[in-house]
Amino acid sequence: MANTASIALTMTDTSSHDSDDAIDVALMMRVKEGDHAAFQQLVERHQDMIIGTVAKMLGNASDAPDIAQQVFLRLWKSAKRYKQKAKFTTYLFTITRNLVFNESKKRARRKTHSLDEREDESFQQFADDSSKSPDAETLQSELQVAVDQAINGLPEKQRLAVILRRYENMPYEEIANVIGCSVSAVKSHLFRARTDLRTALQSYLEE
Repeated sequence: MANTASIALTMTDTSSHDSDDAIDVALMMRVKEGDHAAFQQLVERHQDMIIGTVAKMLGNASDAPDIAQQVFLRLWKSAKRYKQKAKFTTYLFTITRNLVFNESKKRARRKTHSLDEREDESFQQFADDSSKSPDAETLQSELQVAVDQAINGLPEKQRLAVILRRYENMPYEEIANVIGCSVSAVKSHLFRARTDLRTALQSYLEE
């Protein structure tokens, strides 16, 4: 019975994902014809997901809404060329990837925010009287900052693969489509990323 329930649940989840994609594609086909209301619905359905992904990719939540706005603006401008070749979210995340990678390159050239500066800011944020024992909430917050910094220190493709897999629970095949590589390459990116993350977070793992 347990196996039957598990299969039924899996089928329900798959059906739900398929239904969501069908709605997205139907809306996008209307956007393709210049339907502003359909475009607004797509924005409302996915803006939180895109803002969250951009924030994690850039390590800067304050800029994420502006970048996300550019993602949807590009979605609107490219609507007439849209063809249903994959899931709509794959198409949307591919646009996001291109904009984020371009932004990362600009920031690397400008060197406006170095990793050392972010580490200093994080240290100051959680600095406290050394005579006091940090509570569980502070330790958890400090660990989250360390995880975010470790992810942000990964190469772009590894970082994106980790974010899509960990936070969006995206299947390997869809991640491969977004990044533009094979499934085996995605698994390789994730393996190397997890190895690097374990090294970066070793002190926390030991605790």
